[in-house]
Formats: sequence, C-alpha cells, structure tokens
Amino acid sequence: MKVLIVCTNYDTYPSKKAKTGIWLNELTHFYEVMSRKRLLIDIMSPFGGSIPVDKRSLESKDEINTKYLTNTDFLNKKNHSLSPNEIEPDDYRLIYFVGGPGAMWDFPNNNQITQIAGTIYKNGGMITAVGHGVAALLNIETNNGKSFLEDKYVTGFSNLEEKLMSFISESPFSLEDALKEKGAHFTKSMIPFIEFIEMDERLITGQNANSAKKIAIKAIEELFEK
Repeated sequence: MKVLIVCTNYDTYPSKKAKTGIWLNELTHFYEVMSRKRLLIDIMSPFGGSIPVDKRSLESKDEINTKYLTNTDFLNKKNHSLSPNEIEPDDYRLIYFVGGPGAMWDFPNNNQITQIAGTIYKNGGMITAVGHGVAALLNIETNNGKSFLEDKYVTGFSNLEEKLMSFISESPFSLEDALKEKGAHFTKSMIPFIEFIEMDERLITGQNANSAKKIAIKAIEELFEK
C-alpha cells in the first residue's frame, strides 16, 4: 500500500521578511506512524524539489523531529520531493496534506493537487490533512460539480489559533471561514492547540500540529483494522 504526503513549496510571506514553509512535526509525526506500519511513502509538493521548513516549528524540542532530521532516506524525500506530474493517483490509498502557513498559498488553487486528491478519494481511498494543510480541500469537487466539503465535518487551524500565533495578519485568508463558506461543518477543540481530529467517512482532518500523530493512527485503524 502506498501513501502520498503533500508539502508546500511556499517559503516567503508577501509583505514580511520572515520565512515560512511546513510545520515540521506535522510531517514527521505522521511519517513516523506510517513508517512503523512499513507502508511505502512518497512525498510530493506543488513544484517538486526542496521543501522549506518554518523555523518556528523547530523552536520546541521534539524527539521525532530530531530523529528524522538525521534520517538520510527521509531527508532525500524531503529535499527531492516529487512533482504532481510524476504522480499516478491510482497507486495510492491515502493522501495526507501537511500544514504550515505556506500551504495557504500554494495548495488551494493548484488544480493538479486537487485532481490527485479527488481521484484517490473516488477510488475508495482516504484524504487526510492537518492544520493549514486543510486548505488543499477547498477546491476539490464531486462528480456533479459540487464542493467536496459540502456537509462534511472538518477541522483545521482555527481563527483563534491564527490570532494567538500572530498568523492572522500573514495569511491570505481565514481557513476556518473559507471552509464554512464551502458548506463544511467546522468543528474545533474548546482549548486551542490541543490534539483534535474530525472524521467524516474517508476524510480525516486535524486542527493543529499536535493532531498529526492522531490522524495517522486513525487512518491506519480505518485502513487495516476494519
């Protein structure tokens, strides 16, 4: 069974000097769970090649981050990610969208990524996403042209979390508001930044970086234990 992990290539805020990218543990914690299950894992990004890491995601000590920052196979995949043109959607049972502020720019309007995710889902596979990575779902459509998100229960990085992290002035739009505008039922934890996931059939979303591991564990349960 193959798993496709999607990361942003976007590393620069339009109006700020600060750099951004993925939130590293949203990648490594998910990757760790899938690796322990001995699944085949590919990493893709909108343009392929190197995947930037938001340095703020390295400020807290994280044993799994430390482990993978010295893992040659992982680093090779991260630094030489596949492009959408190199992906055959029919090969994958699961797609996972990594968050980090950069994803808000290059995930939502990338038609190739949208089509890959839609095909995996239509083939009976799973779509999973965490934090800002949930932005990738905004423009997926069903066969009848409706929003994939309509009447779906989802979570993602909330407005309160954006405000508390001072991301709100840096983001191109509000993820929480955009999901609601697409007809999604947005849920979130009462307390910001704690682990929280939402599941709607073959769609699993996580609110924030602390939710990545739980998404992976739940996805494994759905794929193998039912």
